[in-house]
Amino acid sequence: MGLNPTTKNILSFISRMGLSAVLLGYLFAKIDVQKTFEVLRSAYMGFMTYAAIVFFAINILLLWRWVIFIKAMSLSASLRDIVRYYLIGLFGNLFLPTAIGGDFIKIYGLCKNSTQKTRVVASVLLDRLSGFAAIILVALGAFFWGYRLLGDNAILLLIPMAGIAAVSVGFVSVLFNERLYSFCCRIFNAFPKIKEGLMGLHYDVVLMKDKRLEGVKAVAVSCAAQIIYAVAWYWIARALHQNVGIVYFFIFVPLTCIAASFPSIGGLGVREMGTVYLFGKVGMDAGIAASLSLINFLFMVVFGLVGGIVYVSTLSSGRLQYYSQDAPVRPGEA
Repeated sequence: MGLNPTTKNILSFISRMGLSAVLLGYLFAKIDVQKTFEVLRSAYMGFMTYAAIVFFAINILLLWRWVIFIKAMSLSASLRDIVRYYLIGLFGNLFLPTAIGGDFIKIYGLCKNSTQKTRVVASVLLDRLSGFAAIILVALGAFFWGYRLLGDNAILLLIPMAGIAAVSVGFVSVLFNERLYSFCCRIFNAFPKIKEGLMGLHYDVVLMKDKRLEGVKAVAVSCAAQIIYAVAWYWIARALHQNVGIVYFFIFVPLTCIAASFPSIGGLGVREMGTVYLFGKVGMDAGIAASLSLINFLFMVVFGLVGGIVYVSTLSSGRLQYYSQDAPVRPGEA
């Protein structure tokens, strides 16, 4: 007998939490905790402030990127709802499957009162794909700029970047090609409604073929966000008294973003392992590298909690409105 959805969700959460706990436990068993705390206590808060400002700018850019696709697809949605579900999506990313968990929240939120459901899904899907494109472009650009600095590690890092690029190009090729896409959708022949919905998604995505300028603009915004995200990591490292060349951050940070997409709690554990491995290649202490990643996650938590506040406040106001409309009128109150 199959598991019900609630049980599946609980087991999924436990498995992701377990993976994060195991990886973090292993990591902290390998680092000099006392030395790490000493560095954290002496951190320069001025550089931390710069990093916080950069994180704020990143979220403005990512929100703008989604708006570009929404407008390009003539999707009817108020700016208030777009901002609301973007922020709630940040909150969801803290405990749902990393990155894509927030995407599901954005899709659900805008679909609730929309008759353009496939366009909502298409806007979020294209938004996510433009983010992956930026990760690849920035990482490859930085790699060819600074590969001489990597020495023997250059080829080891190029292989995963090339693999990710190949998979992404293949996915986009299928998504925009009707014959390939319809061929892949044959696996849903037994589920005609699902197949019809997937084909509708394809037709909405294809609308972007006539709006290439908007697509290029969205990728450019993504690249800008990815670049300044690497700068945020650089400022955090400077706050921890690390003098690592900024080019390494442009190469390594996109790879940690990909690592963080593995199922875990907010990418915890997976991202830290990747950070320790990558920055260890350029001489950064494992404890400092782990702290660098955890401080980055702390900034994500802060902005995610803003989304949590938005969620709670809008949920409460919605319930108040519901009860005020449906409350029975007692005698003498009319």
